[in-house]
Amino acid sequence: MRLYLIVMCLLPLISSANAACQGREITEGIYNPPVCVPAEARRIVTLDPLLTLGLLIELEAPVIATPYMAIADKQVLDVVKKAKMVDLGNPREPSLERVVALKPDLIIGSTEAHAAIYETVSKIAPTVFLDHTDWKEYRRRVARITGREGVAEDALARYETRVASIRERMKDKDLTVSAVRFAPDRFVVFLDGPSAYAPFSVLHDAGVKRTAYETVTDGTIVKRPDWEELANLDGDVLLYVSASGFESGPDDALEKEVTSNPLWQLLPAVQNGRAHRVDRATWQSFHGIASAHRILDDIERYILAEQ
Repeated sequence: MRLYLIVMCLLPLISSANAACQGREITEGIYNPPVCVPAEARRIVTLDPLLTLGLLIELEAPVIATPYMAIADKQVLDVVKKAKMVDLGNPREPSLERVVALKPDLIIGSTEAHAAIYETVSKIAPTVFLDHTDWKEYRRRVARITGREGVAEDALARYETRVASIRERMKDKDLTVSAVRFAPDRFVVFLDGPSAYAPFSVLHDAGVKRTAYETVTDGTIVKRPDWEELANLDGDVLLYVSASGFESGPDDALEKEVTSNPLWQLLPAVQNGRAHRVDRATWQSFHGIASAHRILDDIERYILAEQ
C-alpha cells in the first residue's frame, strides 16, 4: 500500500502507461494481455535479475535498472556494474520509487514473482510480466517484446548444433542421472518434464535420462523429498548443488552437513564415486545461452566421461 501511494503521488511527473503507444501489441505468454510496448524501447527496467536479465544482456537490450540481489553469476554482475544499472534492491519487493525516477519506457518482470504488483507497476510504463515456459521460447518472447528478434540468432544456432552432437553421443550411454539441490533443512529436485526449469531442460535436450522419480509428464517443476525419499535419487550419476540462500558463504558448510549423513552415503552414485557438486550460479541462476553451454560442459565432464 505504501508503494502504491508513492507511485500514485509521482504519476503526474511521468507519462501515463495507459496512453496509446506506437509499437507492437504483445498477447501471448504474458500476464494481463494485451500490452502495447514501444517499437524500440530505449530505457528498459527488469524486475527479474535472473533469466530475464540474462537474456536482455545477451540480446544487447538497453537495460537501465534491475535488482542486484540474487545475481549469483559473476559475469552477469560484472556486466550490470559496468553498465551502471541502478540497483532496485530485493527482486520480490523492488524499489518502485527508483523505477519511477528512472522514467523507463518498458518494464519487464515475471508473472510468478511480480503479479501482485502489476497494477501499480503498469501505471509507470508499459509492463510485461512473462509466464513460465521453456527457456528458448522465453528467449523468443523477450526478443519480440524488445524488438531484438534478429540479434544473436547465430548463438542459439551454435547451441543447437552442440546439443545435437552431445545427444548423439549420449545414445551410447546406458545410464541414468539424478540431480538435487541442497537448501537449509530441505532438498529440492528439479524434474524432467514439460515445464522443466531451464538447466534441466538442457539436460533433456542433450538426451540425458533422469530416474523415474525425477521424470513427469505433467507441469510439475519440483519435488521436495525428505531424507527417506532421497533414496529415489538412485541414478548412476548424481549432480548436486549446495545453495544455502542468496549468499554463497554458508554453502560449503551445508554441503558438509548433508554429505556426511549416513543416508546420503547410501545413494548408489555416492557409493560408486559418481556424485559431483556443480556450480550454483549455472544451475540455479540460469541466464541464457552462456549458462546452457556450461550445463553442456558439465554433461561432458561428469556424464559422458563416465565409463
